[in-house]
Amino acid sequence: MATPVGRIEREYLFKVLFEEKIPVKYIKDRNEFILTLDCVAGVDELYFRPNKPITHLKLKDKLALLFNYRGQSVDFQTQIRLFKDDLIICSTPEMLYKNLDRNYLRIDTPSDLKVRFTFNGERYNLAFPKVSEFETVGVETNGGGNSKNLSGLISQMTKWLKDYADGYKIVNFKDKSPETTEEKIVSELGKALFIPSTMGHLPKVDPYPKKRIITEELFMRYLEGNGVGEKYLYDSCVRFVKNKFKDGIFSDAWIPILFHEYVIGYIHIWISEEGKLPFEFTVLDNMYQFSKVLAFALKENGYFEHGKMAKEAFEGRVLDISASGLLFAYPHGHSLSATLLIDAELMVSIETPKRIVNVMAKIVRRFKDRSANYLGCRFMDMEPEDMRYFFEYLYGRQVDDNDTAFLSGQV
Repeated sequence: MATPVGRIEREYLFKVLFEEKIPVKYIKDRNEFILTLDCVAGVDELYFRPNKPITHLKLKDKLALLFNYRGQSVDFQTQIRLFKDDLIICSTPEMLYKNLDRNYLRIDTPSDLKVRFTFNGERYNLAFPKVSEFETVGVETNGGGNSKNLSGLISQMTKWLKDYADGYKIVNFKDKSPETTEEKIVSELGKALFIPSTMGHLPKVDPYPKKRIITEELFMRYLEGNGVGEKYLYDSCVRFVKNKFKDGIFSDAWIPILFHEYVIGYIHIWISEEGKLPFEFTVLDNMYQFSKVLAFALKENGYFEHGKMAKEAFEGRVLDISASGLLFAYPHGHSLSATLLIDAELMVSIETPKRIVNVMAKIVRRFKDRSANYLGCRFMDMEPEDMRYFFEYLYGRQVDDNDTAFLSGQV
């Protein structure tokens, strides 16, 4: 994943760009230009000298630039402030990004390019709490059992839990809205509230690659968003856990039941027998797996059918594109806007004058401003012949030996 560069490293990289004359790539209208940093003026201006004239540039144009330093690709975006002799004077960017999950320069969208998007798989409009990530629920989650036998699944879970928990409860948010602190934070964050021991604290670290538990920091951030003063956050967090101990709960876990971007309910398990071994992460893993199976079983029983949305193509304003992905904007307020979430997959139809390229893309970044949501997508499993054509269409040159990463799909 792309990593923002800190201030000190940023200043160092610009110093190296200037002193070592490292080439900086810029592509416009399928022509590749090499810029060298001719001068660093103070802290807010960069003077670039192009290797050949770049036509049709104007003041305030934004330039997407890329350079390679010691085998690592770094990119940034800057804005033109002034033209002076053969120099392009640009603003110093606030952010540089390294460890890119792409090796190819983003370029402005060619004028003869048309892009349409279609959601991959089924989409739903449901009256449940929503979270900002997308949870895939597919046939692989059913464990090979009878996915329509809900009572059998619950009986299986109950039998397994006897060795670990003293009680459990399954709550559906269709029947009730989130009311308690536990219900509200689980439904808002879509993560598990996991307290292995109420004689301790909330977990300080989430060990999962795709974060799934509410850490102490997340809990305090939630409290702050609900009006708790900064100086009271830690004490409120400690008191929350201690009150569970006073109520006779020694280990506690609230696991969300996730379906696409919705939290449809939760499973609550607890230990109230003093001296019993507290919950470990293996228990949480199994409960997460069961919650997935339960969501899939509900789907198979037609529970969400009333909210299924028709599959329709839509257009977004593509801001920039590369051989490995694109960034597009979609307006607030549209019904589709709230469903364009991280990890959601889209079928992308890219229409060029000579060929239509169809490719799957995953949303990997999402941010917004007052006017729109911005979605960064990574292409997946593009056909080799489409790869070669698309590369040559974007960059105006044939693929060569230096582009092996692109040909092997590692962009």
